[in-house]
Amino acid sequence: MIELIDTNSAEIASEFLRARTRAGSPAMGMVMTLVIVVDEDDAEGAMKAARAASHEHPARVLGVILGNGRGTGQVNAQVGTGSGWTGETALIRLSGEVVKHPESVVLPLLLPDSPVAVWWPNHPPDDPASDPLGQLAQRRVTDAAAASRGKTKAIHQQCSAYTKGNTDLAWTRITLWRALLAAALDQQPLKVTRASVTAERISPSADLLAAWLADRLKIEVDRKNSAGPGITEVVMETKEGPIRISRTDGKLATFSSPDRPDRPVALKRRELPELLAEELRRLDEDDVYAETAKRLLKMGSKGS
Repeated sequence: MIELIDTNSAEIASEFLRARTRAGSPAMGMVMTLVIVVDEDDAEGAMKAARAASHEHPARVLGVILGNGRGTGQVNAQVGTGSGWTGETALIRLSGEVVKHPESVVLPLLLPDSPVAVWWPNHPPDDPASDPLGQLAQRRVTDAAAASRGKTKAIHQQCSAYTKGNTDLAWTRITLWRALLAAALDQQPLKVTRASVTAERISPSADLLAAWLADRLKIEVDRKNSAGPGITEVVMETKEGPIRISRTDGKLATFSSPDRPDRPVALKRRELPELLAEELRRLDEDDVYAETAKRLLKMGSKGS
């Protein structure tokens, strides 16, 4: 990593070129730019997650740390390639007046003719699409579960501000649950009359899962509380008996359905790099998430 003090976008771009030359790979095969807006305390963990995700999506990764916005504007950066990265990386610290206009630093560093994704690991804006950096992106990723407080409020805020390209990792966390539940009804096409989702008292993912079930099946869904971890049980009631997926340890679930023996199902809680990689696979609108977000807002914060 090369340290650049009191620098600018042109110098950072030049250092990218020099780093590629030193690596002997002028093209690098990068497919997108990933911008990470993060605070100093969480920067290391976020960049580590992005580095793991970059093995599936070679990218120019720009970590942006916003200072307090007071004083003379200054840009400092750490720039490099290699060290586990499949593309290029820069950790950029902004301070002073330039904090109010971060897009002026980031825009010249975006890969030409390539998609842009922005990820807020914590403290996302209320409306990501209108954020100065969010406006640069085709994909905007937030994480209501990482909010220091008000996680339920955070996911409702993101749903109310939904626009094409927005997503939240609380939604990504329930991909496997949704796949299992859909497969259960494919295998036994029974009519579901009611359902329940049981999870930790404050769980944006559980709230979204309940909204998804309500929207897809047009039924009432109860939101129940447990000690966790995460989502611990989903039950779909039918006249023939319940379809139940129960996971008490965050790793292995038990799948039960009418007139069939119980069977174990791998349902491990996924790590951040895997969640991020999944979201970077698609840049088109997620219609199902859009409809689920609308349903959650209609359901309100009941049970949370």
